[in-house]
Amino acid sequence: MLYNGDKPDTKKPSPHGPEWLAAELARAGGSDGSDDALPEICAGVYSLLESDKGNDDLQNELFDLLGFDRIELITTLLERRAEVLAARVAAPPRSLSPRTFQQLSALVNGGRSVQLPGQTVTVQSRQEVEARKALRREEKKMLRARDRQTGQPADQEAPAVQPELARAHRELQLLQAMNAPLFSERPRAAPAAAERLPFVFDAFSQARQASSFVAGNKISLPLGCEWSEHKLYQAVEIPVAEAAPTNVGEQRISVASLDEIGRKAFGGISQLNRIQSVVYDTAYHTNENLLICAPTGAGKTNIAMLTVVHQIRQHIEKGVIMRDSFKIVYVAPMKALAAEMTASFGRRLAPLGVTVRECTGDMQLTKQEIMSTQMLVTTPEKWDVLTRKSTGDVSLTQLVKLLIIDEVHLLHGDRGPVVEALVARTLRQVETSQSMIRIVGLSATLPNYLDVAHFLRVNPMKGLFFFDGRFRPVPLGQCFIGVKALNSMQQMNDMDTVCYEKAFEMVSKGHQVMVFVHARNATVRVATRLRELAKQRGQLGSFRAEQSPQLGAEQKHVQKSRNRQLRELFDDGFAMHHAGMLRQDRTLVERLFSQGMIRVLCCTATLAWGVNLPAHAVIIRGTDIYDAKHGSFVDLGVLDVMQIFGRAGRPQFDKSGHGTIITTQDKLPHYLSLLTNQYPIESSFVALLADNLNAEVALGTVTNVEEAVSWLRYTYLYVRMSRNPLVYGIKPEEVQDDPTLARKRQELIMSQATKLDKALMLRYDTRNTYLNITDLGRIASHYYIKYDTVEVINELIQPAMDERDILAMISRSSEFEQIKVRDDELDELDRHIHEDCEQPVLGGSENVHGKVNILIQTFISRGRLDSFSLVSDMNYIVQNAKRITRAIFEICLHRHWPLMSGRVLTLSLQLERQQWASETPLRQGGGVLDALILDKLDSRHLTPELVREMDVHELGMLIRDKRKAPLVQRAAAEVPAVTLDASVQPITRRVLRVRLTITPDFRWNDRLHGKTSESFLVWVEDPESNFMYHHEFFILLKKQVLRSEPQSLVFTIPISEPLPPQYYIRVLSERWLGSEAVHALSFQHLMLPDRHPPHTDLLDLRPLPVSALQNVRFQALYPFTHFNPIQTQLFHALYHSDCNLLLGAPTGSGKTIVAEIAMLRVFGKTPRQKVVYIAPMKALVRERMADWRGRLQGSLGLRLVELTGDVTPDARAIQQADVIVTTPEKWDGISRSWQTRDYVRDVALIIIDEIHMLGEDRGPVLEVIVSRTNFISSHTQRQLRIVGLSTAMANASDLASWLNITDVGLYNFRPTVRPVPLEIHIQGFPGKHYCPRMATMNRPTFKAIRTHAPDKPSLVFVSSRRQTRLTALDLIAFLAAEDDPKQWLRLDEATLQALLEGVRDSNLRLTLAFGIGIHHAGLVEHDRKLVEELFVNQKIQVLIATATLAWGVNFPAHLVVVKGTEYFDGKQKRYVDFPITDVLQMMGRAGRPQYDDHGVAVVLVHDAKKHFYKSFLYEPFPVESSLLEVLPDHLNAEIVAGTLQSKQDAIDYLTWTFFFRRVLRNPTYYDLESLEGDAVNRYLSEVVDRAVSTLELSHCVEVDMDNRDLYPTVLGRIASFYYLSHRTMELFHARLSADTSDAELLTVLTDAHEYDEIPVRHNEDNTNSELAKTCPLPVDALMYDSPHVKTHLLFQTHFGRLPLPVADYVTDQKSVLDQAIRIGQALLDLVAESGWLATALRAVHLQQQMVQARWLSDSPLLTLPHVESSLLAQFGTLDQLPRLVEAAAGAGDGQRRFKAVIDRLARHLDGWQLQELTEAVGRLPRLRVGLSVEGWWEAEAAARRRPVPVQQQPAQPAWLPLHADQDYTLQVELRRLNGSQGRPLHGVCTALPQAQGRGLGAGAGRAGLWRAAGAEAGGGRPRPLLGAARLSHAGGARPPRLHAVPAVGQLPGPGPAVRPVRRCHDRLHRGSGERGDGRRIEGRGKGGGVHWRERIAGGLTRWRASCGVVVGGRRRCGAGRWLWAE
Repeated sequence: MLYNGDKPDTKKPSPHGPEWLAAELARAGGSDGSDDALPEICAGVYSLLESDKGNDDLQNELFDLLGFDRIELITTLLERRAEVLAARVAAPPRSLSPRTFQQLSALVNGGRSVQLPGQTVTVQSRQEVEARKALRREEKKMLRARDRQTGQPADQEAPAVQPELARAHRELQLLQAMNAPLFSERPRAAPAAAERLPFVFDAFSQARQASSFVAGNKISLPLGCEWSEHKLYQAVEIPVAEAAPTNVGEQRISVASLDEIGRKAFGGISQLNRIQSVVYDTAYHTNENLLICAPTGAGKTNIAMLTVVHQIRQHIEKGVIMRDSFKIVYVAPMKALAAEMTASFGRRLAPLGVTVRECTGDMQLTKQEIMSTQMLVTTPEKWDVLTRKSTGDVSLTQLVKLLIIDEVHLLHGDRGPVVEALVARTLRQVETSQSMIRIVGLSATLPNYLDVAHFLRVNPMKGLFFFDGRFRPVPLGQCFIGVKALNSMQQMNDMDTVCYEKAFEMVSKGHQVMVFVHARNATVRVATRLRELAKQRGQLGSFRAEQSPQLGAEQKHVQKSRNRQLRELFDDGFAMHHAGMLRQDRTLVERLFSQGMIRVLCCTATLAWGVNLPAHAVIIRGTDIYDAKHGSFVDLGVLDVMQIFGRAGRPQFDKSGHGTIITTQDKLPHYLSLLTNQYPIESSFVALLADNLNAEVALGTVTNVEEAVSWLRYTYLYVRMSRNPLVYGIKPEEVQDDPTLARKRQELIMSQATKLDKALMLRYDTRNTYLNITDLGRIASHYYIKYDTVEVINELIQPAMDERDILAMISRSSEFEQIKVRDDELDELDRHIHEDCEQPVLGGSENVHGKVNILIQTFISRGRLDSFSLVSDMNYIVQNAKRITRAIFEICLHRHWPLMSGRVLTLSLQLERQQWASETPLRQGGGVLDALILDKLDSRHLTPELVREMDVHELGMLIRDKRKAPLVQRAAAEVPAVTLDASVQPITRRVLRVRLTITPDFRWNDRLHGKTSESFLVWVEDPESNFMYHHEFFILLKKQVLRSEPQSLVFTIPISEPLPPQYYIRVLSERWLGSEAVHALSFQHLMLPDRHPPHTDLLDLRPLPVSALQNVRFQALYPFTHFNPIQTQLFHALYHSDCNLLLGAPTGSGKTIVAEIAMLRVFGKTPRQKVVYIAPMKALVRERMADWRGRLQGSLGLRLVELTGDVTPDARAIQQADVIVTTPEKWDGISRSWQTRDYVRDVALIIIDEIHMLGEDRGPVLEVIVSRTNFISSHTQRQLRIVGLSTAMANASDLASWLNITDVGLYNFRPTVRPVPLEIHIQGFPGKHYCPRMATMNRPTFKAIRTHAPDKPSLVFVSSRRQTRLTALDLIAFLAAEDDPKQWLRLDEATLQALLEGVRDSNLRLTLAFGIGIHHAGLVEHDRKLVEELFVNQKIQVLIATATLAWGVNFPAHLVVVKGTEYFDGKQKRYVDFPITDVLQMMGRAGRPQYDDHGVAVVLVHDAKKHFYKSFLYEPFPVESSLLEVLPDHLNAEIVAGTLQSKQDAIDYLTWTFFFRRVLRNPTYYDLESLEGDAVNRYLSEVVDRAVSTLELSHCVEVDMDNRDLYPTVLGRIASFYYLSHRTMELFHARLSADTSDAELLTVLTDAHEYDEIPVRHNEDNTNSELAKTCPLPVDALMYDSPHVKTHLLFQTHFGRLPLPVADYVTDQKSVLDQAIRIGQALLDLVAESGWLATALRAVHLQQQMVQARWLSDSPLLTLPHVESSLLAQFGTLDQLPRLVEAAAGAGDGQRRFKAVIDRLARHLDGWQLQELTEAVGRLPRLRVGLSVEGWWEAEAAARRRPVPVQQQPAQPAWLPLHADQDYTLQVELRRLNGSQGRPLHGVCTALPQAQGRGLGAGAGRAGLWRAAGAEAGGGRPRPLLGAARLSHAGGARPPRLHAVPAVGQLPGPGPAVRPVRRCHDRLHRGSGERGDGRRIEGRGKGGGVHWRERIAGGLTRWRASCGVVVGGRRRCGAGRWLWAE
């Protein structure tokens, strides 16, 4: 294709001689031929033509000389080369000087510069440089020679050498040097044939291969372009492009051929256009990355939609779109376009249920909204902010599956670096996470599309699509006009004139015109000017719309507008449109223009972006646009020009469109080159490299220079540096030596890292090349603050600055550097200083920072600006000032400056709320109050607090408006306010614990406060030192405000001596001005605890050999030969004395061996006595059992018993055991009845492990156990030894005193005394939110493993199961980027695969393949054991475990990483800190005594807690008592046991406790104000009174009239017996009644206090909401975040066997069911004691539902194994369990029917399943019921027993008469008929698999199939009866009294099975025995039945039947009960 600038000359001179050549050249330069330079040009042309070069080479040189505009001339010269030379006049050719060459090049290019704008690099070869120097020397010589010649006489001889010839020689050398290759030492390779790309349709591609084009020295325009010269301007007219090839996209894709998803998304479209049809296959059916380059309006949005639909189709399961499994991000370049795209995509995707939301600076989304959105439309900067925040929601970026970047050709602009950073971050995420994220780039046509494709990782053969201008749907003609005038006013007038001419030209052809200007006020000015020009020229009629009735109607509408200019302009066919107009006016103008009523519309560029309003012609009038960012007028960007041109041509009506751009003459080449794709797109990433590097380091993706250098490889900068190195200052030899530019990249990174280090934004370790982010760098990254601004802040910020200085500092930020102060603004700025500025303006209005300051204050004051440039500047300044102010606030907060933090936060809120802090906070009420009222409130200084205190009348009088007074009060009540209460507890003399209670005290308004929460900032400051000791963010939820729920915060602060007068606790709202609360912490009466005694020194003793045990059997227990130093030092006290002993030593010191030595003394000295080992956790108990079962039981033959919630052996096993390993709660429950249990009194040694846990939640139980032990020891006169094991403690002496330990038994070693020294590293991490903060710790965890234990075992502790999975997956992602991803695995592939086949957990299966194990309680036993074995044997290197592993299994490792020190507390509904003991326990696992010489512990904490952990991880922590909180429950237990009988006993009891010891040592901690004797007595009395009053209110205790003696009630006994809280008893008492329904009963059960601790994790309220929809019973919809509602739902899912949503719910359900039976039994006892038979039966039903996991309404047959609902029909008539059992046990017909059922079931079940079912039926008990009544009857001398007939179905009940006023005993005898086989008698519990542990209480589980019912039982369907009887009485004053005596065959109760001492089948036998839970049992039996009675302390006797119904009660029972059993 030929390129030219003018039409070819048709004149063809016959002789091609010098005259023809001169004429052609003159025409090129616009000359008349008289130019002196023409002969030189002709000579140059002839010189080139005479050379021996070929035409191809010669063509390039002629182009360089003459330019592309004379392509026809060059073609003629080459074609007729011989003819031209022949016609030449014989004259010697002259060489051409370089200067003339340059002048002539400009001349033949029409006076235009040949150099491209921005081209500043000139590349020359060395020979060329030398030739130019020689040429300059020759010229100087020639000039000197000419000077001499002018002074010489005429006859003087000429010089021998003529200067002209010498110069010609030099110039010839220069031309040769210029044409020589640059790199002569390397031969130039022949150009390879360009690979044809299948989807690139580029008409210019071949022309672009020419060297002259590539050199970039000319502007090439398409054929047919016309260059015209006019008086006012130059114009270039580019005609409509030729049509696109017809064969491209001829096969249109019909929308009907798409699948259902596609058809819905493309509704309203019949077929795709040509471009979309070409792209369709790749976009819709592959995951290829795409780059689509096509003209504006070509339908790229539909291509994006194709990729969106493809992504949605990939996330459909079973016809349902899985909306939570993906995110799509559409990055639009402008907010206006983002809004348009959101509306478009949202409308089209709505039928699919896909949510589309805009997320820009204007449209902020909450985290909840973001997570519920499937497609986000955002801007580059906003998405950069979201993704660069590691503390943002990481799950968001992990869910992104498709990233669409619109207008990607913006890479060369100011926003290009942002796009580069985004793409690089995404590409790295793809590589590290090994997850697919598709990238789609949409662009206008661009020249170097291959580079952009390479940057986006697009396969050019598959994903690159390029369509040139021929593919525009409406072809576009373009006109480029350059106005010649230089004077600005003249330019404006000329542009208006030219604009009018072009507009008139289009209007006269019947077209509408849109004129785009770049300021709002310019729209009116230009429209008015155009109308004036039309009027002056008499052409106004052409612009007016044709008269019609519709026009008349519309004129009336326009006349109603308040816009005067619009009314005036419309009549003449003109109008204007800009964002400052009222919405109704804008809408009116848009409608009138679309109807053709407006011919010329003057508008701003926002119309091109925001509203799709096309016209045939668009005119861009002027290209200077004011940019506040640069503070000056800048060129209109190419993106805006293309968008505006995109509005030209209406697809439905026009065959072509026309776009005109009017600019100045000097900018004409710039826009020509931009719009005809002359320039390759370069990268501007280097300019912002420092900021982007800082962002990546803050994100954690770059941690050292090597990673940073690698990061640069993903940028467009790297692509262009490789392609065009010279532009980036890279020398050719550098590229040759380093093709990957690694050295250049490293140089860039190191220079920027040094800069950032100097600015304190990161720490650059030059030795190790590590890059570590600082708080300052992180803040800069999060708030998008530039490096230069950070330097300004560092220089100016001070700990105390007033508001004036803060404003001055903000005003000097680098973001405002480009702002300009114009002379015409000074007067207005000075006016605003006086009117709107509350603070003095430093610098005045003449300086930039002064102007910024003025505009900030004017904005806050809501001042009105007149100048448009000031309005634009203010918008830009305020937008950035808000961000910068927030960043400075964070900086002050991290520097612990309270004064500055408060002031900067206030300034930030003033900017956000646009009001001064001195104004009333009620201005924030959202416009409820009018300005007059607000001004009155300001003038009277009425604060919200004062307004709240006034009554309405008083307030109305004050503001003189009684009608508005209620509104004012309401507004005041809606300003967030809180009340504070705080208590201080000294922990040590240097640390205080503060317990702060925050109570909301305001009215919630969704409109003002949102629908979720209000956030506050809490800090503690010392006013004297201006230092902040603690700060944290706090959130008040809406429901907490509505209920006025007080919220508690507990934190620690340091304190120093002498004590300061006070600290202030300050609570400030993050969003509201004037919302602040202050509480003073006074230390006047603070008593600090005593100084702690020194630690025990570790003596330098010779290690003691094991032979010191002097017992061969004992010695054989240990594989080592010598005890360690601590064991050696304690050995004598342990093994040769019986004194109590306390050992405080770090974890890993060998404390277990110390315990064993004490045990061995008991085994050797008193072998018949018992040892009790109490461990605080079940995991520890299991570990001890596993260890001792092999050693003590196997080697010494000792009997061990485990006693936990999971395992409860029977009484005989406990009686016979030598060692009892138990948890505190279990031993507490057993030892409460120590008087009746011999084995409690037989204990000789109690070992309490981890006794330092006294201060935690379970501490009170330990405290009570020890106190009771001392009490038992004093009463039994038996020596009972206590050995306490602990970590190092600060106050061990207090603990020792309490344990009756003398100096001999106290050993409290320092924390540093470890067999393996420990190296501790503590790192702080910022962030308000837990989960994102945990995510930021993953890379440091990986780095810690790589640094400290690259090939040694590492343990990572996390707080939850979810975190084990997330951490493991992130570590795998980091491993994937390594050379060896499986470096942590020590197994061969075959072995690994064999092991993985047996793993049930899918996450574990994945992680094990990379050498990473996960360990938590949710794993099944097999998986857990496998992980433990692999880690212990070092087959896997890393184990990620929950914190319980630190206690449960002894797995030492070289490195321990504690990833986070918080866990979710379900009770407080927030994350709280682990106890310090837990953290120490985790750290204690570091260091393996056998292998390591040191261990490493890395503790990753919230940065606010870093100093606290620094204090207490290196020094011991004091142990305090926590007995007070649960004192009522423990007092109740002792009252029931008879230990306490009065309040004085209770006070005496307290003196036995550790609590009493610590009250005297640290009184302030326990709120004791004085240590005087009376004060202590009074304090203890108050404590006991409060506890007893609480118990009395709970109906657990009765107090005598004298208020001294205490008596237990039934509720108290039940609470103690079942180990329940008094609060649960209070609940039962209040809410149970005789007619409580089944649903109410379940609600009461789930509301028990024991379920307060069930965790409701973050977002689980939503999960509960979804779960509730699947459950039959409704729950409170407002309480989905309640643990009790969650418990209710878990019970229902258990009964219905419904699937649980997540694994956490499985664990939670197990926790719920673990406690269900004892709570249910207590409930049952209570209703039975109350005589409520119906409720009692329902309680039985509830327990049966618990055990069998079936609803009562389900068929009982479903409780059998393998029986499902579909099989019920196979049972036929045997559809009830009793019938089935009788048939199975019977003979004859029954047996045949049972066999028939089995045969039918055999068709559906396997053989083993049938066998299990048959065995289960055989195990079910068959019972016979017998009833008799014993008492006195009339006419009988003595009492006798009368049997009561029992009938199967009593049609006529048999009545037994009774006499009034008599006592009768009712005996119920249940005889088991199938008990002689010796098989266990119980039902089947198929709902609880072995993996979940044992059944829910063996007794209830075994009896759960049997239901009891009574005459009073209401509801339910009728049950068949085995037998029934009814009693009556014969009248009298009162009914007879009945004693119920059940005769129960050997049946289990609610606890473990009951075992008599011996059983006799043929004679009456009396015996006694004990149940497994230690309750005393008496019984008597005859034949096959045994009658059991259980006696509980205090005289309470209970009788039990197998069904669990309490038939008898306390001494007497209710009358008239009768039973039947099923």
